[in-house]
Amino acid sequence: MIAKKTSPKGKSVRVTFELPAESAETSAAVAGTFNEWDVTKHPMKFNKKKGVWTTSISFKPGETVEFRYFIDENEWRNEEQADGTASTPFFSENSVLAL
Repeated sequence: MIAKKTSPKGKSVRVTFELPAESAETSAAVAGTFNEWDVTKHPMKFNKKKGVWTTSISFKPGETVEFRYFIDENEWRNEEQADGTASTPFFSENSVLAL
């Protein structure tokens, strides 16, 4: 799930990324064009109360970013609720967010 919230003055868009508990056993992270695909920069934390892996990242309005989830340190996964997809030179697709 993705939830977008624009700041009151419209200077940033806070995006909350969530994955169901069963999506990952030990770890999850969000990586993309906004962090040079570094899987260590935006790890997701497991929220036991909600039963989800989650993290939030702020972006500038008007940006378009590509991203994927990195699951259990060995699997890349897309977000079904993304605004779209973009083909990669690796014969796969990235999720796209239009902010």
